[in-house]
Amino acid sequence: MRRPFRAALAGIVATLVLFGAADLIARAFGPQAAPLLALGQTIIPLTPTEIVKPVIDLFGTNDKLFLILTTGLAALVLGGLIGWLASHRLRLATVLLLAAGLVPILVILIRPESSFIDIIPTVIGLALGLALFRILMSPGMSWTENGTEPAAPQKFPAAARPAGSTTPESSSSNLTETPASEPSRRRFFVITGIIGTVGAAAVAAGQTVASLTLDARAAVAKLVLPAPAKKAPPIPADAHPDIKGLTPFVTDPKDFYRIDTALAPPVIDPQEWSLRIHGMVDTEVTLTMDDLLGLPLDEHHITLTCVSNPVGGDLVGNATWLGYPVRELLRQAKPHKDADMVLSHSFDGFSASTPIEALLDDRDSLLAVGMNGSPLPPEHGFPARLVVPGLYGFVSATKWVTELEVTRFDEKTAYWTDRGWDAKAPILVASRIEVPKPLAKVSAGDLVVGGTAWAQRSGVKRVDVKLDDGEWTSAELGDEVNIDTWRQWKTGFSDVDTGLHTVTVRAIDQDGNVQTPERRKSIPNSATGHHHIQFSVE
Repeated sequence: MRRPFRAALAGIVATLVLFGAADLIARAFGPQAAPLLALGQTIIPLTPTEIVKPVIDLFGTNDKLFLILTTGLAALVLGGLIGWLASHRLRLATVLLLAAGLVPILVILIRPESSFIDIIPTVIGLALGLALFRILMSPGMSWTENGTEPAAPQKFPAAARPAGSTTPESSSSNLTETPASEPSRRRFFVITGIIGTVGAAAVAAGQTVASLTLDARAAVAKLVLPAPAKKAPPIPADAHPDIKGLTPFVTDPKDFYRIDTALAPPVIDPQEWSLRIHGMVDTEVTLTMDDLLGLPLDEHHITLTCVSNPVGGDLVGNATWLGYPVRELLRQAKPHKDADMVLSHSFDGFSASTPIEALLDDRDSLLAVGMNGSPLPPEHGFPARLVVPGLYGFVSATKWVTELEVTRFDEKTAYWTDRGWDAKAPILVASRIEVPKPLAKVSAGDLVVGGTAWAQRSGVKRVDVKLDDGEWTSAELGDEVNIDTWRQWKTGFSDVDTGLHTVTVRAIDQDGNVQTPERRKSIPNSATGHHHIQFSVE
């Protein structure tokens, strides 16, 4: 193997040590000090919509892991290129590695949640990476015969110089052409292999992995929820048809979809959290967690849906939320009559535009602190978030909320509306098939089909199902809990023949709106079309 390959490997290993050491040390500082998280979080708002949408469609709730892996891989590729350059220009390569290492330091410094001391882990990691790079590129690391310095080049007088010879270039930045011996080459690969493994282990044990695996849960233990002043009604047993494989009526938080702009859930002390209501109001209102928990809290069953949910997708969930009605908080602030929007701001810099009427009317819009009987999990907005029925989450379900700015649509815009999505985003009637699964193999005879439908602010009136090119038949609906929760359904077909079959579903809401068969993408306001699956009967 030629020397440029080993130089590239040295650059990759040095980069791995830089990020590994920094990430491990950042465990003592917090997520804001982790360079991989800082780089990834900076990339998110700069990423074009044309890239964001396919990534969400392809990876769903794993989009953040994909971003971290892509960021890390890009850093390793850059380190390898710098290392390759070092086989020709060592000094220039060292300067470039230093400049590349300063990028995450600057990114950390400009992030609002960071302080000056948060650059310490990356500074230490950069120093270790640079030192290791110079060691791996030194003459003692197989770059010369038997690991020793080459003899000084013999100088000849011009007249005595052998014919055809040239004067050797003397530069401290260039490496000798003397080939390395096999033992020296083996030593180089052993050392880089060991150091690379240590660097990878440091990343695995560092702040990024800890944050992506929800290390923020420790803060949840500090919050004790009061009993609801208004408890949600019990869920009827018949709300959930007895079909194996059907989604539970109430979604477990670990299975609840998560789409947001934060690479890792922020660590927020409940005692330091506050909500500020300002803008076009007569009276600014500031609410602490103690204030919020001292209010009479309501409990409601509410379904949330992501605008990026594909037809038949799983970016939808139903939970029992505990919180205080947002309309009561806004009434305290007394919004101006010409205000038509509330711009909610998140701890991580996200913003959402919510029509003010959706926060002031009689729907159960909440400043929520609880989910399914426990404090909000970090990934679902701890310590407080918005839950607004009838609107897609990107305009209604701000997590880690810290501000409600009363304003107007013609004066302010929000994170996703700046990227082409609708500003108001009402939820459309939709349905999906959950049983049988796509491409499932089922036994010949009677076929059981089941699934879920939703039509918030109206409620599901009917669900129709058809087998292959047959007629639509009405499914049996589970009991309705309220108009803002999904409704589950089941039906059956007798004596289904062997072979390949297709099942299709559509829903109709209480206002008579029929789920459209027209296929379209999610921008600007949700993907549409009938969900259908294929299965085989044997």
